[in-house]
Amino acid sequence: MNRSKKIAIISHCIINQNSVVKGEYNDINIFFPFIKKLFEENIGILQLPCPETEYYGLRRWGHVKEQFDNCGYRKYLEKIVNSFVDIIKEYINNGYEIVGIYGIAGSPSCGVNLTCSANWEGEISLYKDKEDIVSRVKMINESGIFMEIFKSILDKNKINIPFYDIDDFI
Repeated sequence: MNRSKKIAIISHCIINQNSVVKGEYNDINIFFPFIKKLFEENIGILQLPCPETEYYGLRRWGHVKEQFDNCGYRKYLEKIVNSFVDIIKEYINNGYEIVGIYGIAGSPSCGVNLTCSANWEGEISLYKDKEDIVSRVKMINESGIFMEIFKSILDKNKINIPFYDIDDFI
């Protein structure tokens, strides 16, 4: 079989739900039809690292975009993305097509068109109850912080790759 010379870039948790915040697990079979279609079309897969797991570990709480939008996390993401862009350039320079970058709708890091937002800060015990905290979370039509930075760095490198939320394909 010949190489298709096509590559899809996917968020880490699409094929590794173990990296997701505890309690947010999706059955991996939800994503299987999408992955199967890539295989059937002979499209290679590049799996992005999970920035939240790498930076905060597996025992982290759920976050919103605003909590990740800080200098330290942004610098960390820029380092990851710049390294990944080098891989993308290598494929492009050798005649490969990157068919898309696929994120997770609602993710504070990997959302493409939808992310979670809230004005959280301070001592958690000062909130009345868990419902008070949860009620402050809203979904907004923006990219998560990782995808936002990814798009920006690709633009600076004059690399045009379409971004999609995987929810549009499952």
